[in-house]
Formats: sequence, C-alpha cells, structure tokens
Amino acid sequence: MASARSFHRGFILFVVLSLVPALNGMAGAALAAQKSNKPSSHPTSSDAAAVALRYAEALAAGDRITVGQLDFACQYTIVSASPLPLKAFPPASDASYTACWDHLAQTHQTVVETRAQGMDVIWPGKGSLVFFGEQLPLYAASFFVMDRLGLSPPAGGLTVEALGSAKLPAASFRLHDGETMAVPATLVRTKVTYKDPLTSPVTYALGTYQWANSVKRPRAALKAISLQWVVLTGLKKHGFPGDAAVVNLTIPSPTGGAAGTPTVIPFVTETSRYVDHSPVWWAPADQPGTLLAAAARAALYPELEERVAMLNRVLLIDPAQPEALTLLTRDLYQTLLSAGAASHHAPVGNKELAQRFDELYWDVYAQTTRMDISLGMDIAGLSKPTPADYLYRVIPAMEMLAKVQPGDFENRLRLGIVYRWNNDQLAAIATHEAVVKEVSRERPALRARALLELAWSRIARVSWNRTFDDPDILQAYREAEEAFNTTDRPMDKFVAAYTMGYSLAFTPKRDNRAMLAHLTEAQQWYLKLTGASPESWRYLLGNDTLKGVLDADPIFKPLLA
Repeated sequence: MASARSFHRGFILFVVLSLVPALNGMAGAALAAQKSNKPSSHPTSSDAAAVALRYAEALAAGDRITVGQLDFACQYTIVSASPLPLKAFPPASDASYTACWDHLAQTHQTVVETRAQGMDVIWPGKGSLVFFGEQLPLYAASFFVMDRLGLSPPAGGLTVEALGSAKLPAASFRLHDGETMAVPATLVRTKVTYKDPLTSPVTYALGTYQWANSVKRPRAALKAISLQWVVLTGLKKHGFPGDAAVVNLTIPSPTGGAAGTPTVIPFVTETSRYVDHSPVWWAPADQPGTLLAAAARAALYPELEERVAMLNRVLLIDPAQPEALTLLTRDLYQTLLSAGAASHHAPVGNKELAQRFDELYWDVYAQTTRMDISLGMDIAGLSKPTPADYLYRVIPAMEMLAKVQPGDFENRLRLGIVYRWNNDQLAAIATHEAVVKEVSRERPALRARALLELAWSRIARVSWNRTFDDPDILQAYREAEEAFNTTDRPMDKFVAAYTMGYSLAFTPKRDNRAMLAHLTEAQQWYLKLTGASPESWRYLLGNDTLKGVLDADPIFKPLLA
C-alpha cells in the first residue's frame, strides 16, 4: 500500500516537471506577443515616407504651417532660440512660420524667369516661368514641388507618390554648443508628375551643352521627375517640438567648419535632391489635344509677346506642330514688315501694296545698313525686341514648317526671303530655285512670284559681295524679265520692271538708258496700283543703291520730277 502511494506521488511529480518547459515557452510567447503589440519607440521607414509625402504636398499647396513643422531647418531655428526644450509647436500665428516660408520662397525665386526673353519667351512668361538653368543636381528637392508649380491656378498642379525608402547612417548636429547628437536618418524616394504641359517647369534639353554664351541651347518641358528626401526621426527627445523632419535646405554652421566641425547642419551622408536619370519630358503624343487648343488660344491673345510665348511653349513640346508653326511664322513675318513700315514712314494706302513695299524696303536695307536686322535686343542692350529678334526667331520656325508642309509654297518663298535678309545668300538662292523648279508654267502668278524672289536673292548676293562680274546678276535680270512676260498682275509687272532696272546698277557696263526705261515702266505700273502715291514712288528711287546712280546722270531727271 505504501509502495503504491509512493509510486503515485513520483508519477505526478514527473508529469509536473515535464510540463514546466512547455509552460515557460507559452508564457514567453505570450509575453513576446504583448511586447509586439506595444507601439515602437523607433519610427519605421513607412513613417518617414509619410513625413516626406506630407512635406512635399504642403510645399506644393503653399501650406506654410505644415512646412514649418516638418522642415528640419525651421524646427532647428526655433529650438536653437529657446533655452528650454519645446514640447509643442508654436501657434499658427507665430512669426516663425512666415520667416521659414519666406526663406524658402526667396530661395525658390532664383529659378523664376525674371528677364525679358524677347522672341524666346516661353509660356507662362516673365515672372511666372520656372526654368532650371543650371544642372539639376544643384537644386534642392523643394524646387521641384514649389507652390508656383503646385497651386492650380495659376499653375497646372502636380502629384506626388512614394517610391520607396532606405536607411541612412545616423545624422548628427549640435544644439546650444553642446555635445553632438545623433538621430536616425531615412532616404525616401518620391515621384513628382506635373499635370499641365503648358505650365510645367522648363529645363535644358537632354544632352545639350553650352558651347558658348551666344549659342542658345534647346529647352524641354519637364513632365515627371523622381526626388529623394532625407528624413530625420527621433528628434523629440532632443528638445524638438516634432519627432520627424525633412532636411531640405541645410543650415550654415555658425563655426564655419572650424576646428573639424561640419560646415552645415545637420551632417548627413545624402541630400534632398533629384534622382539621377529620372527626369521625363513632355512629348508630342502625350497631350496633342491640349497643344492644338493652346495654339488656337494663342491666336486670340492681343499682345505679340503672349502669342509668341504660348506658341513657343507648344513648339517646345512638339516642334512640328503645324498649327503653331503656321501662326508663329505668319505673325512674326507680319511684325517684321510692320517694323519696316515704322522705319521708312512712306505713305502706302493699300494692305497688299504695303506688304510688297515693306518687303522691297528690307530687300534694299539688308544689302546696305543692316543694323536693325543684325543686332538683337541682348547684343544691343535693349529692353524690347528688335527686327533682328523677329528675324532670328522666324527662320527656324519657317524651316520646320517647310519640312512639315512642303506644299506650302508661300512659306517656302518667305523662308527664302528671310534667308536673304539674314544675308544667308546661298540658302536664299537654293530655296527659291527649288520653288521655281517645282512650280509649273500652268501656274503663272505663283511662278512669276518665285522668279522675282529668286532674282532678288541673286541680286542680294552680288550687291553684298560687290562682285559685279558675277554672272548671277545677268541671270537675275533674265528671271525678272521672264516674270514680267509671265504675269498679267499689275503688282508683279511693277516689281518685275523695278527689279530689272535695279539689277542693272550692279552690271560691269551699266546701260543707264535701259535702266531708265525699266524704271519708267515700273513707275507707270506702280502709280496704277491702289494705295500708291508719287511720294512713296520717290522713296523707292531714293534708297542707297539707286540714289547715287540717278543723281549722277541727268537723263534720270524726268524720273525724279
């Protein structure tokens, strides 16, 4: 009996002892579960990503309070000014938020175009266009999400999305000249996408180089870019009002880096900036409807600068957009003619005649003085565009339009004309020769026009080079003569006769009587035209080329009466 009880006690003790490890394991697991349910004192990467997103969105929205509370430089400034740790942020009315925002805004202002750009202006224009004129790594990340780009209107707005994050080595800084503090740092990557191609920031085009200051580098409209943000956490235990902040603009060290101290605050291994090779630029196929509507809208703007700015923006994205090219070339060509009319002041009372008169004015002027169509506003130090600015901008636009719409003979004829005015002699002749070859004799009016422009391009070459034995001058005479015999339009009859007479001024053995005959016939045709007057006719005889010849020989006196 006693032995049975002894066996029973031993068996129970064995069972209890065998359950102890299992019970300990269950208790340990339960304790671990309780600990895992408690909030961690160390913020996670997802917390840092949320801070970076809030900061970027606040910048874009112009939210000064949120920016001030999430910007490390702003927090550091108010903490440094307080002798005691801050347990909470200042109220929204505190001046520190305004000071912080004003510093950011002043920094961002450096990429806002404030100079007059003449005919290179890009929408939205002076005072509004964000242009990154330096290498992109030189800009802090906040530049790409500033309120000028995020607020809609006037900008088109933007979106920010998180891409990922990674731990960085701890950041360090000092407060009140105390010991160096270390806090966790996280690198957060985000993607910024601009919604509107017409207001997005502009950069230099990919792969362009600045060969010389006088060379204008191609530009492009930015569509999307990835940014990296340095986020510091664990700040509250060091007396900061918030536990996390973004290091956007660093703070110059008061010691200036002396005695081995860092030159900026905080010391971090990375900076908030753009991610290499991440920019994407707007392309023609992205929003073709928007570009077409913008070109149509540009035609309604009352000011030339506004029209050119919008059309330049469209062509920045789609250089071959036909509607924008057509509007821009016609507008600038007409503006160039109007500038000629403002220079010569000759009274011409008909629109068609005035256009031809202004073209003849620039034809002669381009062979002689050339100042107005040679010096742009930058070189001349002027605040407004000159005829040269119109000329330099219209040439590449006409060249592109000629490629896009080769059947537009009017544009190609004008392209040869502006080549001539730009003293690009061979290009002018080649352009007009190509048109003459393509236009059949069944189209006499167009063919006569092409022959006359070709003749003037040849004359311009001989006149400028002063090679009077150049056979081109005789060829120009023959082409003008063919045009005279081809056309029945009084306007072209006048121009053809005038061209023949003008060309004889550059022949080695000038025949003054033949010259008188042609100019007399030109006078007769001219005075029959609507809007013509004896005063404007005398102006055509008083240019630098003809005046000396006509004044030197008495046989021309009847022509000048």
